[in-house]
Amino acid sequence: MTWRTEPVTPERFDDFADVINPNRRETHCWCLSHRLPARRIEELGGGSRERAMRAVCREAPPGVVTYRDDVPVGWCHLGPRADIPRLAASRLIRPVDDLPVWSIICVVVRGGHRRQGVTGALLEGAVGWARANGAPAVEAYPVDPPGRMDTTMAFVGTRSMFERAGFAVVGTTDAVASRMPRLVMRRML
Repeated sequence: MTWRTEPVTPERFDDFADVINPNRRETHCWCLSHRLPARRIEELGGGSRERAMRAVCREAPPGVVTYRDDVPVGWCHLGPRADIPRLAASRLIRPVDDLPVWSIICVVVRGGHRRQGVTGALLEGAVGWARANGAPAVEAYPVDPPGRMDTTMAFVGTRSMFERAGFAVVGTTDAVASRMPRLVMRRML
């Protein structure tokens, strides 16, 4: 089994879509809401969220896709916190300090590939890509559920998932997911 993680470019857009939206439903999430205001999504996509995300990928990779034996199996939305407008302006997830961190917004494992080690490879690949692009640290904003997490909010990740990838809790937020408080976890690079 071989793993590799690549930035989502226009050439890899269909691989990204196979992970997050294999049926290409227009109303399904295209991982845009943190990156762009609704007006900009409309401008870029002309009513299509998929076209808007394709346009984003032409400007700069919005994250990475992980492959297992050349099959796309995971997606991680990340980039410099300052380049993610909804996060940069958040009053609920405030910066811990002035370090120009990269932030993980979303982690998705493709259906049929869960509980097979994808998340570990995905996070290592995401951290590696951030490091290669000059990030001093990567942050995530997961929850610490007492058991299994509600799958509708699982994209934020869990404390244990990020701890296994070398992240440590460095703060708390006023944000919640599935009625659970979200943490600030960081991995220095």
